[in-house]
Amino acid sequence: MSNTEQRPYVPAKAVPTDYPLIDSDPHFKRVVAYARPGDYAVGAAAAAAGPGLMLTWEKFAPSYVGKGGFAPIMRLTGVIGLGAGFFMFYQRSILRFYGFTENKREVEMDMKEMVAKVKKGEPLYGTSTTTPYVQGMAARNSRYSGLFLHVIPWFNFVNHNQHGVDTAKYYQQAERELDAESTGRKL
Repeated sequence: MSNTEQRPYVPAKAVPTDYPLIDSDPHFKRVVAYARPGDYAVGAAAAAAGPGLMLTWEKFAPSYVGKGGFAPIMRLTGVIGLGAGFFMFYQRSILRFYGFTENKREVEMDMKEMVAKVKKGEPLYGTSTTTPYVQGMAARNSRYSGLFLHVIPWFNFVNHNQHGVDTAKYYQQAERELDAESTGRKL
């Protein structure tokens, strides 16, 4: 008798979107790596907004807190602003993985990355030291978590194979590319 409990595979729910789904539970590193320069700009603007507003309010309606009273407030506002800026940056990037916003660039990057992994014989979504049960639990807990990021910041740090997409497309594209390379023709 095995002490490993078998659980049924719970597939990701297919959410109808205007753009193709890349990954319903992308790893934290992929979300950050696929971010666009505009995501960084929006995140930086959101991070600077809090301290900027505090300085503006202090200029037009001084608080008269005395020496050393305004600096701690600015530090706190800066930290909160950095957190808000990061969440804004992360959410803009992860929404493209879900297919909620335009993601043509990310679809191409994903195809190149995954086909390269197929050609090298590597696992598509990395290797994991956790059990399949823990991988499944992590996938179920963090799937589409970017939509609720403003309430509970929940990121996927676990490598698993439950991403809500048919991975056959990567293998088929790798076959086409390898065939084209062997025959010397261009795709």
